[in-house]
Amino acid sequence: MKFLGKFFLTLVLLLLLGLVFIYVMLQTQWGAGWFSRWVSDKTDWHLSLSKIEHNFSAPSHITLDNFSFGHDGQPAVLVAKRVDLGLALVQFSDPLHFSSIELRDGEINLANLTPTSALPVQANRLQLNNMRVDSPNNALPLFAQQVNGGIVPWKPTASDMLGRDAQFQMSAGTMSLNGVPGDNVLIQGSVTQGRMLFSNIGADLARGSMTGNGERDAQGNWKINQLRLNDIRLQTASNLGDFLRPFQNVPSISITRLDMTDARLQGPDWAVTDLDLTLKNLNWQGNDWQSQDGSLAMNAGNFINGRFELNDPIVNVDFSPQGITLNQFSSRWANGVIRADGNWSRSDKRLTLDNLAVAGLEYTLPENWRVRWQTALPDWLDSVLVTRFTSNRNLIIDINPAFPFQMTSLDGNGENVLLARQHQWGFWSGKVNLNAAEATFNRTDLRHPSIALTANDQQIQVTEMSAFNNKGLLEGTAGVGQQADRPLTLNLTGRAVPVNVLQNWGWPALSLTGDSNLQLHLNAALKANEPLRPTVNGNLSVTTDNQQLQQSMQAGQVK
Repeated sequence: MKFLGKFFLTLVLLLLLGLVFIYVMLQTQWGAGWFSRWVSDKTDWHLSLSKIEHNFSAPSHITLDNFSFGHDGQPAVLVAKRVDLGLALVQFSDPLHFSSIELRDGEINLANLTPTSALPVQANRLQLNNMRVDSPNNALPLFAQQVNGGIVPWKPTASDMLGRDAQFQMSAGTMSLNGVPGDNVLIQGSVTQGRMLFSNIGADLARGSMTGNGERDAQGNWKINQLRLNDIRLQTASNLGDFLRPFQNVPSISITRLDMTDARLQGPDWAVTDLDLTLKNLNWQGNDWQSQDGSLAMNAGNFINGRFELNDPIVNVDFSPQGITLNQFSSRWANGVIRADGNWSRSDKRLTLDNLAVAGLEYTLPENWRVRWQTALPDWLDSVLVTRFTSNRNLIIDINPAFPFQMTSLDGNGENVLLARQHQWGFWSGKVNLNAAEATFNRTDLRHPSIALTANDQQIQVTEMSAFNNKGLLEGTAGVGQQADRPLTLNLTGRAVPVNVLQNWGWPALSLTGDSNLQLHLNAALKANEPLRPTVNGNLSVTTDNQQLQQSMQAGQVK
């Protein structure tokens, strides 16, 4: 019996001595190297570390120095100068589930993690200290430096570094989230079965600041409860369409409240300065939107898109399931002022402007304005109706060398003017009266020109047209059909006007001189994208003090 007792005591002592030997050897450089090789040989992962430390003052913690871990034959997923592993009783059943893991002074590069595998370790808490994180293939691509924070609990999956259910808090010196860069970033929130809740987000963004909260579901739909942007100064190499495209590519964005103050945004051919904006209760999905009780209040110093520029624009609109109510739009444009109010109806895609006023414009028409006039409107805009229109002291110029014109101090008014229907610009119905102090049409000067027009489905009728030329007066009436070939009829009378007053407008020069009385009766077709002259048929009668001339034109040729 004494022998058996001594035998087992000796065995226990030897085991204890062996454990002490292993404990001591593992904390040497040789032991750390042996353990690294053993893990690398026995698993699909490679491990490298320079030292394993344990201190009885903190018996439940093991420290690893100069730690590197990743897939065999691949760059490391995790590199850290120091890793602190907190041990727990659960490790008797799950050896790779730690009480805590603290990573210090290193890098996590999830681009080096294969898509079908997850990190083989878990922890009740993951703590990061001065780490760099690169996760380009995540649902929200992330790159961050000087990261400090924690995840509780940390159970990473192959598709999500955060895990399926966790709370997180993270700060970073610099961070790019989904392509949006920021400095001094703070993020607090949680993830539940793929749904990410951001309870608090703060960052220095584009020399300004951003604060807010919101959430993102597993399908990529965003809900922004509150977002505030202050003093943003953003410059981008993208044109306006490319800049806005990411918002269209997201499945949906639901905005409860968005505030932007004193923002300046600039691209290669567009800019917005001194922008203040408040947007409420709007859901944007692709190229469409929905809202129950939304609103937008916006003003800016300037808005520039190519050659189009608005100064001091103000916009106030309300959103509803039925459409948009434009409570106010006003802006300085082309050295003048434009004001409007009205609504857009979702059911028929009609924009109705109850009041449209333009005053003091000095506007040169773009070279391709005729092409734009004939271009079909987008799907969301079927028709445009102006209930009441006023124009005061405007200057309109066209520098097209084929037929330039200019109208000075152009005044006018209109009622129930249908400017577009079935996605096509035109003058489809209503009444318009226009007059100017002076005008020039292809180098022919006119004084006090005026015109009165009415339109219906069949015809545009010019009920009154007059202008002074030199010492005489031109008067006339005209009609233009609404059919595709646009048949035109014109009756023009001149009293004491120069004989060749019509020469600059396309009628051949006459052999007479001096002032004359004339009568012109003309028919033609104003077909789109086709010349006018070959369609002209007309008769001209000219009488001077001692001579009279009759001419006719057929298919654009004088007979």
